[in-house]
Amino acid sequence: MTGVRRRALAAALAVAVPLTAAACGRGANGGHEGAGGAPSSVKAFDINPMPRERVRDGGTLRWGLTEFPTQWNLNHIDGNLAEVKKVIDALMPAAFRSDEKATPTPDADYVTDARVTATNPRQVVTYTLNRKARWSDGRPITWQDYESQWKAMNGRDPDFHVRATTGYQDIASVTRGKDDYEVLVAFQTPFSEWQSLFWPLYPRSSNATPDAFNTGWLNRVPVTAGPFRFHAFDQTAKTVTVVRDERWWGDRAKLDKIIYRSLATDSLVGAFTNGEVDVFDIGPSAPDFARARNARGAAIRQAAGPDFRHFTFNAESPVLSDIRVRQAIVLGLDRSAITRSDLQGLGWNGSPLHNHLFMDTQVGYQDNSGELGRYDPAKAERLLDAAGWHRASPTRRRAGKELALRFVIPSGLQLSKSEAQLAQAMLRRIGVTVTIQSVPSDDFFGKYVIPGNFDIAPFSYIGTPFPVSNSYGIYADKVKGSDGKARWNANFGRSGSPEIDAAMRKASSDLNPVRARRDANEADELIWREVNVLPLYQRPQNWGVKATLANIGAPGFHTLDYADIGFTR
Repeated sequence: MTGVRRRALAAALAVAVPLTAAACGRGANGGHEGAGGAPSSVKAFDINPMPRERVRDGGTLRWGLTEFPTQWNLNHIDGNLAEVKKVIDALMPAAFRSDEKATPTPDADYVTDARVTATNPRQVVTYTLNRKARWSDGRPITWQDYESQWKAMNGRDPDFHVRATTGYQDIASVTRGKDDYEVLVAFQTPFSEWQSLFWPLYPRSSNATPDAFNTGWLNRVPVTAGPFRFHAFDQTAKTVTVVRDERWWGDRAKLDKIIYRSLATDSLVGAFTNGEVDVFDIGPSAPDFARARNARGAAIRQAAGPDFRHFTFNAESPVLSDIRVRQAIVLGLDRSAITRSDLQGLGWNGSPLHNHLFMDTQVGYQDNSGELGRYDPAKAERLLDAAGWHRASPTRRRAGKELALRFVIPSGLQLSKSEAQLAQAMLRRIGVTVTIQSVPSDDFFGKYVIPGNFDIAPFSYIGTPFPVSNSYGIYADKVKGSDGKARWNANFGRSGSPEIDAAMRKASSDLNPVRARRDANEADELIWREVNVLPLYQRPQNWGVKATLANIGAPGFHTLDYADIGFTR
């Protein structure tokens, strides 16, 4: 993304998409690859880290969400949402976890060791599994779960509606090692970001058939393997409750339970200030930021995230199917003005982002936008003239049809409304009419973004430590389903090319990190020309948190340890 992308945020995707649009490592920058830097006042992560002995046992954490999802398979295209990830991370295994510097290490609760054990004639990764790890139905977690997820996610059967095939499609085989707790993953082509795979891992029962994969987690969480287990949905209250799993083999969860509560975006900050929720992702909303900061007993936790705000353009909509029109729209949008408007009052020195894969605080970042990264309404008008859309004051027309676009936003999110109004005013200057359509937050992705029921849509992609594998699905070309119809999976912009696919695959297969970054930037140049996603800016993570909470907040690249989250003594 990422994703993924990542996303959610009343508009954020979780991408290991996709998406999920994100990041490589954070480190020393140099030359044009390392331009930019995070504001010195912003941390790499901000979670009030506390040792377990300083966190009290027990208590209920009330966690605010912006959406009440229906699909709880995070590997499914419809489940690839940041709000789903916040719940699933408490319940499901992951082969790896990341520190705040984006360095991945095996998650010892599930994988005690994972390393490349051969490179010739094939790259082979050997995973040693924790023998104590069990699914909630009592079955051990074994090599067969890894094999089953690879088969579901590798793209060979398009009836599995996966968020992305990146990495999985490069695997030749997943086999049993010396016993059921050793997994041998052999790659048919090298894959440099192999640590991004099996994150999360679902049981083989969930990956056995397309039906199990696509529908087995609709409005249900049948199996878990984390410090918490699923307890209940409340469709009326729009809550998801998870409780401590007493059979968990790792460090016992400090909290008794977590209640995730979905509220309209504009209601969340009120619930937080009223003490109805203990933690929520504020997002890039200055008014909500100010209200949360002034709430009694509250703390604002802010970090440089691997996330970015953007506009997605639907290339299958009648007007935007012409790449010249998409490019003209980009040239007619002043990203600097939108960025200043979005970030005002957040204490964040943002600037427009000129890369789809790397954040501007990361090694590998460079500006690949060319002319499309500059605000140039005069050139935009020339492009529209060339595309046959001529001025018929005040709006352009072609063959009697008005040049009009539908900008779809989730209701209750003032940020999206402001972005839409700014875009509306900017594009009016070049003769484009923009109609703003506000839709229910719960429907924004499922009924509008994912099925392509929009012209332009604003949201955020939530990143991971893996820049290419996280983003591949966002920009990958369409594939054919078993019904012969085109399927875009996590590519909500519905545009791509074999050249972009090849460039991203080249970047992900190079085991030399310097060459891989160069290859990724070559892919980014092609993505800019296609005009699928228009990056706006690297998004700061802003969380409102009850001040007595420990080990939770704005994580950056850091993987939260849900067993350690709790209230201070």
